[in-house]
Amino acid sequence: MATFFQSVRQGFGRGGNNKSNNPPKSPAQSSTPQHQATMSNSPSISSSLSVETQANDPEGPKYFFQEKYAPLNVRGNFLTLCACPKNVELGEWLAHQIVEQYRLLHGMLQVIQEVNSVTGLPICNENTCPTMSAGRLTYTWLVDGRAAKISAPKFINRVEKWIVSKIHDPVMFPTEKVNGTPETSAIKEANGASTTPSDPANPDDWIGKSSGFPPTFYKDCQGIMKQMFRCYAHLYHAHWLNPFWHINKHDVLNMCFVHFVTVSKYYGLVSDKEMEPMQPLIELFIKQQRVPPEALNGGHWAQQAAT
Repeated sequence: MATFFQSVRQGFGRGGNNKSNNPPKSPAQSSTPQHQATMSNSPSISSSLSVETQANDPEGPKYFFQEKYAPLNVRGNFLTLCACPKNVELGEWLAHQIVEQYRLLHGMLQVIQEVNSVTGLPICNENTCPTMSAGRLTYTWLVDGRAAKISAPKFINRVEKWIVSKIHDPVMFPTEKVNGTPETSAIKEANGASTTPSDPANPDDWIGKSSGFPPTFYKDCQGIMKQMFRCYAHLYHAHWLNPFWHINKHDVLNMCFVHFVTVSKYYGLVSDKEMEPMQPLIELFIKQQRVPPEALNGGHWAQQAAT
């Protein structure tokens, strides 16, 4: 692959901010720490959902769905961070976006993996989060071809290992230089070629082809982003109050999530149905134009067609 993605695939860190607000009047949901689990035999992840009542009080008030509890720690338009430059091939840019989104999510997941010095357990643990829940939804992991309920810490640990394995897979995320010139939007415009998404009916063309990405690359990106969304949904529904509100990190969480939603919608990486557990907050961010209108009206391909 060309050198652009190779230059941005780097270590994963975490950000921070320390900003406070008036606290909610009563606790909504609480949680506590995490133990890491080993990878299952199958890296596949189930897309099925089930419904059940969770210990983290799925019926409790969702403060994070209210505007006064939805600040960000940054200003600006996230479109400037997610729009693909005209001189960068789209496959390379999506690879960069996947790596960056995982870096941000990993930083937020580290917050709930902090160990409580009193209990000796992380904030998200087997007792507080016996299943990978988002309100009344429970995400399941595919084990030996069957959907299985596992604890949130195990689910998150497996998702992180799975994502890292994908990012470092030289087939899915190649870093070797390829012969020829990657087809950037600037080159396509100069040649009068279409800038619309790859045509499923044309198996000989796909996003990232000219940079050495496999035919399944875009679909794989969708799968990775879907699992990252599920982690965000759990962070909000199970851990917004403890620890994010209590340590004044809720605005950092909001910033990471808005960035994630903008990228997801701009490139069609996560379906609206998948985003339903967080829809009230997403609608709030859309109303505030935190998620820019350009991400909602055809996204990348509409913008390319208009230029």
